[in-house]
Amino acid sequence: MNTAITIAGVEFKNPVMTASGTFGSGMEYSNFVDLNKLGAVVTKGVANVPWPGNPTPRVAETYGGMLNAIGLQNPGIDVFIERDIPFLQKYDTKIIVNVCGKTVEDYLEVVDRLADTPVDMLEINVSCPNVKEGAIAFGQKADCLYDITSQIKKHAKQPVIMKLSPNVTDITEMAKAAEAAGADAISLINTITGMKIDIHKRAFALANKTGGLSGPAIKPVAVRMVYQAANAVKIPVIGMGGIATAEDAIEFILAGATAVAVGAMNFVNPYTVEEIVTGIERYMERYHVTDIRELIGAVK
Repeated sequence: MNTAITIAGVEFKNPVMTASGTFGSGMEYSNFVDLNKLGAVVTKGVANVPWPGNPTPRVAETYGGMLNAIGLQNPGIDVFIERDIPFLQKYDTKIIVNVCGKTVEDYLEVVDRLADTPVDMLEINVSCPNVKEGAIAFGQKADCLYDITSQIKKHAKQPVIMKLSPNVTDITEMAKAAEAAGADAISLINTITGMKIDIHKRAFALANKTGGLSGPAIKPVAVRMVYQAANAVKIPVIGMGGIATAEDAIEFILAGATAVAVGAMNFVNPYTVEEIVTGIERYMERYHVTDIRELIGAVK
């Protein structure tokens, strides 16, 4: 039984990854999860300088999910290279670094710094709904997405994944723009912009007013967008959005995802990613699937 998949020449032992921002760089979870069993660890967003993030409160529970307005708080690329990469190198898993920025120059600075590190791929976050600077515009306008993707590709030594925003009218337009600009893969969806109001305080639940909705509530939207994007481009798609079980992950794969990333459920059950790896293997045994690639995009 073969669970290995390949994206842009990088081979993963299985298609299960962590979603950026929900797993740190794996340190906090390494007491629960055997990182060696994962296809990849996708790190929390890394910027050229430390970011403090948004004011609190910045997390709120919702029905079937959660809202967050963390604002991409991170210690910056210097600490990441010194601390996080050596930690991840101890494990037999691929390393995908999520890169964030406020300007094109910010992104390029991080991409350049990572060029000579033992990182397998870069995931470019141009789709965070909680950052008021330029990042969200890059992810919501096809011409901006094309521009930043093409510039990053000129600098990057590793294959580039562009992370797409669901907060757009036509996801296929964005997928095609990323592909045309040279992206090696795309990942989707990032969180959906949402809001919660505390009726007793008559105030917003988040200091930022709006936040990114994640968790099981967004899965049907995510599956639909992954299906549309996978049928619009030839490059691989990494699917995410509300994955809680192996069954959820398989649904994304059947819709056209080559790999899947697990996010919010890591907060609910820190063993989720490892359980999904095992669950996919059991599904393949049950239905006599010898190679997981038979399942990718099998539902048309």
